[in-house]
Amino acid sequence: MRASWEDWNNGWAEIEVSLSASDVDHLIALLQMIKANPDQHFHATSDFVGTGGIGQITFQIQQPDEPDNLSLGSRAMGEGESTDQ
Repeated sequence: MRASWEDWNNGWAEIEVSLSASDVDHLIALLQMIKANPDQHFHATSDFVGTGGIGQITFQIQQPDEPDNLSLGSRAMGEGESTDQ
C-alpha cells in the first residue's frame, strides 16, 4: 500500500492511496468489520520513513449527527467513454 499527499496550493489537498490486490481484500474485510461492529475502527499507518507526509489515516463509522464533507465517486472514465457504458 502506498499513499501520497498533493498540496493543491489553494487550501485543498489530495490524498492518493495505491493498493495491491491483497490490500484491496484486506481493506474490504476491515470495512466489513467496522460495518458489523460500529464501535471499532482501523488505521492505515505510515512506515515513517522520510522527512514527513501522511502519518495515519483512521477509518471509522460516521456518527448520524456528523455532516458529510466527502463523497465517493464512480470509476475513472477512459478517453471518449461515457457514464452510459
